[in-house]
Amino acid sequence: MLVQLKKFGTTLVSRPSGKEALLAFRPTLSDLKKGEDLIIDFDGVLVLTPSWIDEFLTPLVNSLKKQVKLVNKNNPSVKVSLQILSQQHQIDLNSYEESWDN
Repeated sequence: MLVQLKKFGTTLVSRPSGKEALLAFRPTLSDLKKGEDLIIDFDGVLVLTPSWIDEFLTPLVNSLKKQVKLVNKNNPSVKVSLQILSQQHQIDLNSYEESWDN
């Protein structure tokens, strides 16, 4: 299942906004088939803060573990936010990468 974060906006900031995005997305998780990956696509995201991605991604990683894959993370804002999140929660988000050909 592909989740394009740009559908939540190109500037993703604040904990309340991240939590709201997760709440809006959560019903869609029922469509995730057993063994299917949840691909989080950062393409088109211009600004991402650690607080927003913490509220959105951390619960997904905690519940789905290695089913979560992260793609198109080249934007500096995305890179730094994911690095901070990795350090904060002591998880290696690099292991959640997937090669992705659009």
